[in-house]
Amino acid sequence: MKKSIRLYISGLVQGISFRAFVKENAERYNVKGFCRNLEDGRVEVFLEGNNTEVDKMIEICNQGPKHSKITGVEEKEERFQDMKNFKVLHI
Repeated sequence: MKKSIRLYISGLVQGISFRAFVKENAERYNVKGFCRNLEDGRVEVFLEGNNTEVDKMIEICNQGPKHSKITGVEEKEERFQDMKNFKVLHI
């Protein structure tokens, strides 16, 4: 079954290769979507794919790379959009 979710990740998540970390893992687990830094210091991550792989990516985003310090993760279910790849977006 397919699943789509949007995450808003707070804490020390910008300037430490967080987006590259998410992209690398998304490609490893065949999850599509995007991630981007937000002006308020959070990182937005949109994930879609099979339930098991998306759930694994949510777990990975809650942990972050070794230099991150996650203080909060807001999850919002989304409509499936059938994205074809995973991109790092720049604002």
